[in-house]
Amino acid sequence: MQSEPETVCNVAISFDRCKITSVTCSCGNKDIFYCAHVVALSLYRIRKPDQVKLHLPISETLFQMNRDQLQKFVQYLITVHHTEVLPTAQKLADEILSQNSEINQVHGAPDPTAGASIDDENCWHLDEEQVQEQVKLFLSQGGYHGSGKQLNLLFAKVREMLKMRDSNGARMLTLITEQFMADPRLSLWRQQGTAMTDKYRQLWDELGALWMCIVLNPHCKLEQKASWLKQLKKWNSVDVCPWEDGNHGNELPNLTNALPQGANANQEHMGQCKSLEYQHLPAHKFLEEGESYLTLAVEVALIGLGQQRIMPDGLYAQEKVCRNEEQLISKLQEIELDDTLVKIFRKQAVFLLEAGPYSGLGEVVHRESVPMHTFAKYLFTSLLPHDAELAYKTALRAMRLLVLESTAPSGDMSRPHHIASVVPNRYPRWFTLSHIESQQCELASTMLTAAKGDVRRLETVLESIQKNIHSSSHIFKLAQDAFKIATLMDSLPDITLLKVSLELGLQ
Repeated sequence: MQSEPETVCNVAISFDRCKITSVTCSCGNKDIFYCAHVVALSLYRIRKPDQVKLHLPISETLFQMNRDQLQKFVQYLITVHHTEVLPTAQKLADEILSQNSEINQVHGAPDPTAGASIDDENCWHLDEEQVQEQVKLFLSQGGYHGSGKQLNLLFAKVREMLKMRDSNGARMLTLITEQFMADPRLSLWRQQGTAMTDKYRQLWDELGALWMCIVLNPHCKLEQKASWLKQLKKWNSVDVCPWEDGNHGNELPNLTNALPQGANANQEHMGQCKSLEYQHLPAHKFLEEGESYLTLAVEVALIGLGQQRIMPDGLYAQEKVCRNEEQLISKLQEIELDDTLVKIFRKQAVFLLEAGPYSGLGEVVHRESVPMHTFAKYLFTSLLPHDAELAYKTALRAMRLLVLESTAPSGDMSRPHHIASVVPNRYPRWFTLSHIESQQCELASTMLTAAKGDVRRLETVLESIQKNIHSSSHIFKLAQDAFKIATLMDSLPDITLLKVSLELGLQ
């Protein structure tokens, strides 16, 4: 910096197989990341390799010296650094002269300049103590002074490491998790029976998401996965470890936080987002022709969104279900569908409609299964230009909201992959029900708009609305929507849609 006086720093960097394995700098700056002086020396070494003299390992140089030269070498070394090395030198001399000492039981001597063995672990230098200190500091600030932002930067660093297949990613996340587990507020909240703040929960969510990335990494060895599993089980067994659901039995949900509406409402930044361009990269290792990483990613996303899953108990976990689904759909909406991707959509829609209890769009689902309205609306709009029949079939199947039915369907027991619902008829604590019902209404409105001019489809959609929607305010909203769609300025009124509007208004 111009305002600061120039200082000279002594920097030492150890390399092993193109990785910086340890650093020391006399500047004394402590941080998770390398100081400016280490970065400067690294860049100098990269840009001007000829300026840095390359020496043989010191053991090789010593081997070439005779006895007098070795004595001169050691004495000069001690003279130059006598205050630092003299006690160590005397201690080593005594041990070497003692025949029974431990040092004489070992053949040869260590050489820090020779590098590691080819079989030895080699990973980038990470100051573990500093990671722990910084996380501890950020957590102690309790969300003030931008500490949440700092922790998110650390999480971003872990993601970057995982992307680069740097083994420090898992090490760093382990250190972060240990500090999170040691946070004194956890036991305090547990004793008082109070819920942790939403900001803090989001940090725990990110922690969980990163561990998922680590344990699902296909490049990891089985023994690594086994050790992580052991570690995760150990943390999970600790009393103060928060539940993903957010309910420790005595926690009362905070109902003041209304869930935002719309698919993009949760992005913090029936403005700063960058527009990404997705391209097909061929995946040579996979069997089927025409498959790429993009088609595989889209297919996995569709499979995940279509899975049948039971609504969790706590308010926060229920909001998270909606939030995660909407975030994934908003990612998918950034992709322009080409013929290859339309095939994937068709294949998955058909599969989900015909599949058994694993599918949220199967014939029979659990009474407390998470509804598929949001996902079905996305599938409907994506499939409509390419396969209208399949689009309607998917959307109509998803219209149901069994949790509000007085009795759940028992299923056709002659078909073994259908499961009967044996859950007793009780009204569950679905804190996000109003949001779910609004999504059901959105799906119905989308179908009404698309079905304009098609008498058969309009009648089918009306029937579905009358059967599945239980909220009078939403039925009235759909009556208004149908009327608006039927009387658009650019065309004659659609008589069938007007009838639908009347029917719904009367209902």
